[in-house]
Amino acid sequence: MAYTIVVRDDARKALGRLDPAVRRQVGRVIDRLADNPRPGQATRLVTDPGTWRVKTGDWRILYEIHDDRLIVLVIDVQHRRTDYRRR
Repeated sequence: MAYTIVVRDDARKALGRLDPAVRRQVGRVIDRLADNPRPGQATRLVTDPGTWRVKTGDWRILYEIHDDRLIVLVIDVQHRRTDYRRR
């Protein structure tokens, strides 16, 4: 069962500011979330159990999974140095 990927405006803007090679790398990971929104390397955030994080290189993709509607909502794309609390 494939999920639909929905990207919030903040995440879309963050993706637009990335270097093209990094954007492709992050985009591939986001695309794979449609087939498996809970890959082995994904973890839930301690501060917000409804939000998941998956890493790719120095970048973190924050997202929510809505199983009832089969949607993966990409909330933000951040560099690993960025504090997750500033969403």
